[in-house]
Amino acid sequence: MRSVLQRIATGPTMSTDLPREDARRAMELILAGRTDEVQAGIFLIALRMKRESDEELAGVLEAIRSGVTERELAVDDLLCLADPYDGYVRGTPVAPFLPAVLAACGVPTLSHGVPAMGPKFGVTHAQVLTAGGVGLPADADAAVRLLEDPACGWAYLDQHAIAPRLAALGSLRTRIVKRPCLTTLEVALCPFRPRVSRHLLTGFVHKAYPPVYAMLARVGGFDGAVIVRGVEGGVVPSLAQASRGYVSGADGEPVEFALEPAALGIVHTERAVPLPPLDVPIGSGVRPSSRPATDALARIATEAARTGLAALAGEPGPARDSLVYTGAVALYGLGRADTLVDGAAAVRAVLDDGRAEARFAQS
Repeated sequence: MRSVLQRIATGPTMSTDLPREDARRAMELILAGRTDEVQAGIFLIALRMKRESDEELAGVLEAIRSGVTERELAVDDLLCLADPYDGYVRGTPVAPFLPAVLAACGVPTLSHGVPAMGPKFGVTHAQVLTAGGVGLPADADAAVRLLEDPACGWAYLDQHAIAPRLAALGSLRTRIVKRPCLTTLEVALCPFRPRVSRHLLTGFVHKAYPPVYAMLARVGGFDGAVIVRGVEGGVVPSLAQASRGYVSGADGEPVEFALEPAALGIVHTERAVPLPPLDVPIGSGVRPSSRPATDALARIATEAARTGLAALAGEPGPARDSLVYTGAVALYGLGRADTLVDGAAAVRAVLDDGRAEARFAQS
């Protein structure tokens, strides 16, 4: 660690990139608890400040994956949906309901995350699903049963059940304030190995990230990835503006495709499902030293559960359109639909006839 820190924490002009193996070994020491927290914090922040190389990211991901036990899954294909672990504060998130929709379209889907994560401390999948009455699986075996159940086909799993050594760094990540590379890497984890293929569905904001996520999907053992420029870095594109998505295959090279909501009959002035009225406004950017008020987060989670359940029950509006839009992107990116229009039609069908709602009820 001393050698590593001397190389990556020597200022903007003198710091050098680590070989992949050195990044992996350093992260393994941190995960094993063999370094003190000062060294661990310096390692993570120094990487971010100098900007991580692809080799460093790959090495750190390999170290994290070494602590993930992969279980065989008795389904042909699996989609791993990874929204930002630190959640949402600018809109009411409905992506937690997307796995049930995709399962109804014939795509077994796993989402994963944590109950809360800094520095943003936004509303997460776990909070929304809990507000919606879902009993979250306690461990990977419980998630396997849901994913393999032909009447269900979807599950949420907490990071503690996927990568416990990584989850144990949550407190450190909060105290170092800035997002470390772990924020980028944790989306590329999957504890299950289906019979044929597994794919990643994730989002981004900054234009440099599609090739990074495509590379990480390959290193993470995925057969491909669907990468979406979404609101707050999530998987749901803007409902009001054109966006873009990417598909990557076995070679890891992302191929861009255009996203235009109006082409799917989606017309809104708001980018996402609006926030409910809040007694304590949480703004468009949350400082790490001032977490959003707990009651405000609970209000958003409750509203997200209400609007998501209503969308599954057929209620029109931005929540339903978010599911239609993102579901279409996923089906098209996976090759399950020839066009985005075809994908949107498939999603509308499972919402209209109650199949998506029935899948959600099996959780």
